[in-house]
Amino acid sequence: MSAARTGRSSVISEVVAPWSAIAQLLRGGEAGTLVPVVIPRHRRRLGWMVPLWLGLLALPTGVLLAVRGDDGLLGSAYEALAGLAYAAGALLLLIGALWWWRSSIVEIEQGTNGVLTRYGAVTRTLEPGRHYLWHPWSRVAFVVDVATEIPYSAPVMACPTRENVPLRSIEFFMKLRITDAVLFVRTIGAGNFDLVLSSAVQDAIRQRARLVQTERAYDLRGSDVADMQELLNRQLTRYGVRITGCNIPDVQLPAQYQQHLATRERVAKEHAAYEQEWGLIRKRRIDSLQMDIERAKKMRDARFVEVKAALNKAREQVAQLLEEQETNAQRVRFEIETRGRSGLIAAENEAKAQRRLAQAYRDNRAVLQYELALRRLEVGAELAGKAPQLVVVRTDGAGGTDSSALSTLLTAQLLPRDVALPSPGHANGDGGGSPR
Repeated sequence: MSAARTGRSSVISEVVAPWSAIAQLLRGGEAGTLVPVVIPRHRRRLGWMVPLWLGLLALPTGVLLAVRGDDGLLGSAYEALAGLAYAAGALLLLIGALWWWRSSIVEIEQGTNGVLTRYGAVTRTLEPGRHYLWHPWSRVAFVVDVATEIPYSAPVMACPTRENVPLRSIEFFMKLRITDAVLFVRTIGAGNFDLVLSSAVQDAIRQRARLVQTERAYDLRGSDVADMQELLNRQLTRYGVRITGCNIPDVQLPAQYQQHLATRERVAKEHAAYEQEWGLIRKRRIDSLQMDIERAKKMRDARFVEVKAALNKAREQVAQLLEEQETNAQRVRFEIETRGRSGLIAAENEAKAQRRLAQAYRDNRAVLQYELALRRLEVGAELAGKAPQLVVVRTDGAGGTDSSALSTLLTAQLLPRDVALPSPGHANGDGGGSPR
């Protein structure tokens, strides 16, 4: 089935044709029209009933001729006529039966359904293949293509936009398929369906065009029309038709808007070219910056290596200096310890010398004291040898309270003499005590 040419609206119709032309009409259409339904030209005549009735009449005739047959020449003639009537009846019955069998054969093409009617009423649908219609008044009224998707083009002219500017045309293309042959032929038919479909498509396109601005009308080309498809399916489901796909392939604007959009497209192309050029420049700059960044990273890594080497060298120097300082400190500590030990030893030696000196001094003093004590003893002995005799005068009156005059006189004479005598210590330069 061919679609209508671009710029022309498709026309759906039904035609009456013989059985031999049904396949060609369903697949190729007729004179630029789409033919989804073909009414077969009825070829079932009732002529097959004539030989049947004649055969049925010939058989009783043969029986009657056989009954009336007598002996003799006339009887033989009746018997011959009866045999001829039997043969003619049988032949006529055979011819009528073959004619009836041949006229009852119906072949439905693949992908189509036949609508079977009896006495003008739709009884059922016939699937593809060979069928036998034994009833004399049963016939296939319609052959409907239910497998092929019918391409339908519907350009909408002078379609106004949101600004009420009429567009030159909007091309709408869709594919539809008949899902219920009986519902389609009984409810609307192909000719009426073309009018209903064209009206529904124009209404949907005009509603869509009212939603867009004129300068953005080209955005309708290839836009999403799923909502329109759903709307049309809701309207056409009751006719046994389903839309399988649709789109808007072309939109034609008025001349001034075409010029305006041409300028806009040129500017858009220049803008795209500028963006492409700028993208290349930016990419080149980005590449250059990335190279600089990589170079800077390499320099940074080299600097890091140098800094690490300098740091390691500085650490080595610091470690060496610390080792030298520790060596100097240890040497100084050893010197100090040596000096301390030397001073300690000298102090100990000096203390020992002082102790020995003190010991010697103490020993000398003891010797001196001994000699002095010995001298004192000698002086004491010498003084003791020269000391006067003691006279004990008892004045306490042992026999009575009154002392004798003799004792008193003697005491008075002796005391001044004893007091005037010099002591041995004054004579020898040694302070001595008074005699007792």
